[in-house]
Amino acid sequence: MNNMKLGVVSGETIAEILSDSYIQIMRIVRETYLLHEKGITNNPDSYFLRFNDKPEARIIALPAAIKGVGAVAGIKWIASYPKNLEKNIQRASAIIVLNDYETGYPFALLEASQISACRTAASAVLAANTLSNDRKIAKKIAFIGTGVIARKIADFFHAENWDIGRVVAYDITSHDAEKFALYVNDAHKYQSSVAENVTDAMDDADIIVFATNAGTPYITAPDAIKNHQIVLNISLRDIGPEIILRSSNVFDDVEHCMKANTSPHLAEQISGGRHFVDGSLAALINGDIQLRKNCPVIFSPFGLGVLDLAVAAYLHQRAEKSGLCHSIPGFFPDMTR
Repeated sequence: MNNMKLGVVSGETIAEILSDSYIQIMRIVRETYLLHEKGITNNPDSYFLRFNDKPEARIIALPAAIKGVGAVAGIKWIASYPKNLEKNIQRASAIIVLNDYETGYPFALLEASQISACRTAASAVLAANTLSNDRKIAKKIAFIGTGVIARKIADFFHAENWDIGRVVAYDITSHDAEKFALYVNDAHKYQSSVAENVTDAMDDADIIVFATNAGTPYITAPDAIKNHQIVLNISLRDIGPEIILRSSNVFDDVEHCMKANTSPHLAEQISGGRHFVDGSLAALINGDIQLRKNCPVIFSPFGLGVLDLAVAAYLHQRAEKSGLCHSIPGFFPDMTR
């Protein structure tokens, strides 16, 4: 190993592989959640780089490792710049570095904004599958926030063969909601419409998807979410803590979600405890917990770096087998001591 190579997988290649990998991504996300539940992963806190002159922006480091068969370590470095939308460029940009578990040497660099969106969407739809007991039927799904993540969640609902009566979209930018409604109709043949306000969008929805840039809760009336509704709380800060406290709550990882003033974190602060926590999605999949009845059910995923890592490792393997991984030999010129 005197001349270890570094493989680079471009965004174009990742888009090509992802286009026919939805079922595989769902499987990987499910298996990784179960590994995380067993303690076979290492997923420390995320690290936030913030800026005094642009407080809305941040760059986040998500280190992680997976032990056992296919062991790998790595890090996602993802920037979130909401004002990019004003320039008509995407809010998020990211890379993932994969490290050899035994030596620590980096062996792959991948474009990661698509990976991040896909693992987020897959985890959301996996939760919808699980919380609905795999019925995969919804008369109405409301999407609050209609950007890239919302589109990808719609894609995964379609890939999982959900029977959806209609999709209703709401966004503070009505043009974005209209584009989203057209997209889900054209791409997936879902009957779609745009709501004039968030209340109309949520009304009578079986599933509500929050995928916004909200920094503080604006859905605050205790009865705003009805008892029969499933909420995919992807953006984490749309819902008031009073709603969290009267709901059944499932998490990707409880400890990770109880920070950074997420809605569950606010609920913990005002209640002084975690009695509202039912458990993790993996525990629910394993049958280790049962959800409370006669209340809304909310899935809150903080976003685990191990999911990015597992999906990236799969994509890197696919790229290498297809000859689409650009190798940089000699990136580390001499590994000997």
